[in-house]
Amino acid sequence: MIATPAELDVRKIVIEEVLPHTQKIVWRALTTGDLIGRWLMPPVGFEAIEGREFTFQTRAAGAWDGVIKCRVLEVTPDERFAFAWRGGHEDNAGYGSRLDTVVTFTLEPAAGGTRLRLVHAGFELPRNAFAFKNMSEGWPSRISILATVAADLN
Repeated sequence: MIATPAELDVRKIVIEEVLPHTQKIVWRALTTGDLIGRWLMPPVGFEAIEGREFTFQTRAAGAWDGVIKCRVLEVTPDERFAFAWRGGHEDNAGYGSRLDTVVTFTLEPAAGGTRLRLVHAGFELPRNAFAFKNMSEGWPSRISILATVAADLN
């Protein structure tokens, strides 16, 4: 039996942090291909233009080639950046299971810098339990590295 959308347990990862940098600096680190490669993974074909498709390459597993297929969904300069994050394969369980999610970064002024809010939404449990756990643990370190990249831009 296939679960209907109302029966799925859909989760999201939410991280909020104030970075001691201007919105313009944080925006640049979030939306420049070579800088993304320094704090996340090197993207292929990336441009911060709505509708633009790009990929990341990670470790392959089972029937999945390790390609994360992305598409820029929203670009509001210095404020909001969102993209689809799709990967995995139906035949995989655990690492490399099919994943169809959206990553959204929101920036706003805050005392001491810029409030960065990351929402990575659309994890369907139990199928995406492995990805949800690993990304819940991994995104905070990525944001920490993003802050270091931003510091290098000052």
